[in-house]
Amino acid sequence: DAEVNAAKAIQVPRLDGFRMDIEGVAEAVHEHSAKMVFVTSPNNPDGGVISDEDLEALLDLPALIVLDEAYIEFAEAPSRAKWVMERDNMIVLRTFSKSAGLAGLRVGYGVFPDGLVEYLWRAKQPYNVSVAAELAACVAMDEAQYMADVRDKLVQERERMMVELGKIPFLQPFPSHSNFILCAVTGMDALDVKMQLQGMGIMVRHYNKPLLSGYIRISVGTPEQTEMLLAALDQCK
Repeated sequence: DAEVNAAKAIQVPRLDGFRMDIEGVAEAVHEHSAKMVFVTSPNNPDGGVISDEDLEALLDLPALIVLDEAYIEFAEAPSRAKWVMERDNMIVLRTFSKSAGLAGLRVGYGVFPDGLVEYLWRAKQPYNVSVAAELAACVAMDEAQYMADVRDKLVQERERMMVELGKIPFLQPFPSHSNFILCAVTGMDALDVKMQLQGMGIMVRHYNKPLLSGYIRISVGTPEQTEMLLAALDQCK
């Protein structure tokens, strides 16, 4: 956390449709002399991906741009990891928590400019990845084809779910490049929808935050789980 390291975090709210406010970020960087800008792509909770144009605009700022690609395996757009080879103010972070399902083991990696690595080694803790996490990550890399097959099935189901959720009168799903779909709830209370679904054994995410209180986020599962979700939604009133 920023506070632990005596740093100050400046929040720049997103625009309608969860689009990044590039001008707002630029103003914040210049006004506060920000040293780092953190960007998530695909973004949580809407699953949107930052455009090349917007990313280029951020990289032109006098700050280190940290791109979190935790959900990139589920996106149609490619990773921007190779961009680091051409930019000395860019870092890309990746994780095994999402596509490999290793969230509890807390293992991931980063792509850094050569000039930063020397300083990172100075600050790195000696045993920050456990043996179990390291072994699990190696197995995941050995099973890359299996994970790719699972990913393809999930993306296929996500696209089907997107179409079906669009047929629910009180839901407005956002196009997603992740393993979940964010839906605006209209004509009904989002928290009430969540609680009704929970009573039927279906768990979805509701955010107790002013900007997200009217939304629910639904994880993509198997085709059978999608059918159970749709049947439960039909009973919500």
